[in-house]
Amino acid sequence: MILAAWRLARAMAVKIVEEELAQRAQQPTQWPCCPRCGAPLRSKGFVSRQVDSLLGCIRWRRRVGRCPHGCQIGQVAPLDEALGLKPHQHTSGELKQAGCALAVFVPFETVAALLHLLSGIRVSAGAVWLWVQEAGQRAMQRLERELQGLLEGQAPAEEPIEPQTAALPLLIGADGVMVPFRPEEGTPKGKTVWREVKVAILARLGRHTTRAGQEVTRLERRRLVAVLGDIDALAPRLWLEALRQGIGQAKQVAWLSDGARGLWRLFSEHLRQYATGILDFYHAAQNVWKGAAAWLDGRTKRARQWFVLARHRLRHGEADQVLADIAQALELDGLPDSARETLTKLYTYLDKHRDHINYEKFKELGLPIGSGLVESACKWLIQQRFKGVGMRWSDDGFNHLLHLRLSWVNGRFESLFQGEASPNS
Repeated sequence: MILAAWRLARAMAVKIVEEELAQRAQQPTQWPCCPRCGAPLRSKGFVSRQVDSLLGCIRWRRRVGRCPHGCQIGQVAPLDEALGLKPHQHTSGELKQAGCALAVFVPFETVAALLHLLSGIRVSAGAVWLWVQEAGQRAMQRLERELQGLLEGQAPAEEPIEPQTAALPLLIGADGVMVPFRPEEGTPKGKTVWREVKVAILARLGRHTTRAGQEVTRLERRRLVAVLGDIDALAPRLWLEALRQGIGQAKQVAWLSDGARGLWRLFSEHLRQYATGILDFYHAAQNVWKGAAAWLDGRTKRARQWFVLARHRLRHGEADQVLADIAQALELDGLPDSARETLTKLYTYLDKHRDHINYEKFKELGLPIGSGLVESACKWLIQQRFKGVGMRWSDDGFNHLLHLRLSWVNGRFESLFQGEASPNS
């Protein structure tokens, strides 16, 4: 019954729009001059036009004009220009916008089916793909302009933020995730090529009280950055977004990451003076276990006991004691070379991050000690949409959809379609 009412409402809306367009078409027309000879154009009568929209197919007739001297300028329809319609446009802007919004979440074939269900209009998956390419290209061009401005010393405008939110800690983190690509452009044949996408997240750390009265942390004002490339490609994009999110005015900033060298190089070069660096506790504990397993044999109770103790000490601000245990183990005679190498790497790793593993202090400050927010961002942004069964991407197809998803989650999606007109506007 509801679907029947929806179809009736669409039919009535189409009728109303068509009548409004018919009335506009009857109004006096101010004819422009020919762009070639300058003579005023002359009316050649009414010509039919139709455009597919979210309401359905809208049809109307409007006046068209031509040059009286026969200049080859084609037909000119002032009403079309007033509506913002291009000469060969068959799809309204809001239908494209709805299709792109759906494509952010589901495959193109599903988008086509949903649009048919909602509007009665049949579009192909290929048409949806083209819409995504157009919108994604606009998003990429906008980003390139902003990056060029940043390179020239023009800082982006900070996004408006409420004082209560601005007082919350700003968390920043990054990681990488693999995506399947086609080995050659233009063909699905060949063995899948896996390439890494760098993803970063910026979010305010808020607190929320549940119905049970328990206080839990919750991310607010999430912004994502991603690029099909290396750390050097991610860095300026992340810094651009950090400036937009007010990193210079934030009362507290924290950087969370695993031990990847490139990520900590990014932190050192761009964020060290603003942020407290936090090495992911679970990544650190994993490396401690590797050291315990190499030193004391991971199959033994002794290895498990030392690991539990070392992890506890690490968590509660006693990293120096863990380092002392490792240093003492390295002085033992008869330590196998493989175990010595593993323990040496572990000591160097923890010592290098000594300032980033003071987890007791971080918890007292109310900061997280795990990089779960980054892993969650990777799953939502990349895995849920780009790693479906049988999916393999081309560079253009991936990049355009990626930037569309980024525009959506960052609250900049609608601005991509400003100026995309529809006949019912």
